[in-house]
Amino acid sequence: MSEFDRQAHWEKIYNTKELNEVSWYQPVPTTSLEYIASCNLSKDASIIDIGGGDSFLVDALLNLGYTNISVLDISTAAIERAKKRLGKKSNLVKWIVTDITNFKPQEQFDCWHDRAAFHFLTSTTEINQYINIVSATVKSKGYLIIGTFSEDGPTKCSGIPIQQYSQENLEKIFSSQFNKIAAQIVDHQTPFNTIQNFVFSSFQRF
Repeated sequence: MSEFDRQAHWEKIYNTKELNEVSWYQPVPTTSLEYIASCNLSKDASIIDIGGGDSFLVDALLNLGYTNISVLDISTAAIERAKKRLGKKSNLVKWIVTDITNFKPQEQFDCWHDRAAFHFLTSTTEINQYINIVSATVKSKGYLIIGTFSEDGPTKCSGIPIQQYSQENLEKIFSSQFNKIAAQIVDHQTPFNTIQNFVFSSFQRF
């Protein structure tokens, strides 16, 4: 994105706002945890959280006994905040700072989780880059769990335009390499007492 420095934008967000001052704040990521549980993964399965930032998902997964967790985010500040919160437990996590479209994975994953990162990619080029990375990175029979703003959700987040999706759109986008398992519409209540409508879907790699 030549005219917009995405990394600088997110570094500013995480350097100027507290954990509960962002719309995506979610002390207990219930929907994500339910979808991950439905995959029936072993505790040593490789799980990556895309756009994890300082989300509490990694805390919950560690508490559940998962031992092979990676967290990717574009913001160094977000990652450092998560590390500080976790303390010594942060050493149990692989931390990756990069824009998802530039991600060059060093391993494949049993489960790829993304809550509210994919919908920030609005150009066909970047969407295709994401699809290609996911398809090459999720193991055969592995899982993709993705949550985006729905067609009834916001059109922007943190001042940035996003791409809305329906269950059908998401299924079509990933259909070349994944079978849809489940999908649902979820309302997320922000710290500001507003509602953001999400669509969550899970898929399994061929």
